[in-house]
Amino acid sequence: MSQTITLREIPKNSSLFVKAALGAVPVPGLSARPSKLPDRVIKLEGLKVDPDHLAAYCRATGLRFDDALPLTYPFVLSFPLAMQLVVARDFPFVAVGAVHAQNTIERTRDISVSEPLDFETHIENLREHPKGLLVDAITEVSVGRELVWRQVTTFLHQQRTSLSGGPKPEPKPEEEPPAPLRQTRVDQKMINRYAAASGDHNPIHTSALGAKAFGFPKPIAHGMWSAANILSNLEGRVPGQVTYDVKFGKPIFLPSTVNVYADRVEGGWDLALRNPKKGYPHLTATLR
Repeated sequence: MSQTITLREIPKNSSLFVKAALGAVPVPGLSARPSKLPDRVIKLEGLKVDPDHLAAYCRATGLRFDDALPLTYPFVLSFPLAMQLVVARDFPFVAVGAVHAQNTIERTRDISVSEPLDFETHIENLREHPKGLLVDAITEVSVGRELVWRQVTTFLHQQRTSLSGGPKPEPKPEEEPPAPLRQTRVDQKMINRYAAASGDHNPIHTSALGAKAFGFPKPIAHGMWSAANILSNLEGRVPGQVTYDVKFGKPIFLPSTVNVYADRVEGGWDLALRNPKKGYPHLTATLR
């Protein structure tokens, strides 16, 4: 039977990251981490959006500050709920250093900043990947009895698994990318602003030493900063009922310039952020 944890307010990210850091430290006498996910659900009811926080998020991502919440904004509200599940000692891996691999958002309608929101988050589908372990954090947001927003966030914890060490696919030949819609410069100042607004202070994003400790030569941009920022090119053209599916490719090392693509297709848009010289994707997405 699931354990349900009901919260009265969003957990403080600072305390969650302290727990995450402590969870990465081996403790003598404790057994190894379990191989199964704990059966646990976190609920938070009646959350009122703080307009100042929303404004800070919009400044950090380039999205419009409006009465309707940006499509990606509930992610930052629910992020601490997922973090509280991941930082537990009975979780199969430590939270620090985990990277965002994929994200799918389904919204049934526009959500007003004035509407009280009910959140429910759990984690499922632990599975192996050649680069480590994957899990899905599932968050549903309701207004009263109406489900208005649902998200599947896939995290990758890099480690050896039974799938590691296999033959690697042939590298794709480098191609000069087509002319972009525009280019965006991403630097540490921008990402620090997003870290403050989102509460995601993972050191792979905010610290040169922290990034190197987890195998990155430089700090990298948050995947959900990229997923939000690229939507700023479609202001006024994102419908209320929509599915936004994002896959994260090679990380954006800071600082970098990236090519931005937004192509109108039947039923919606195809979006991408690509390296301006070699053409490989940092992000590919569909909006339908």
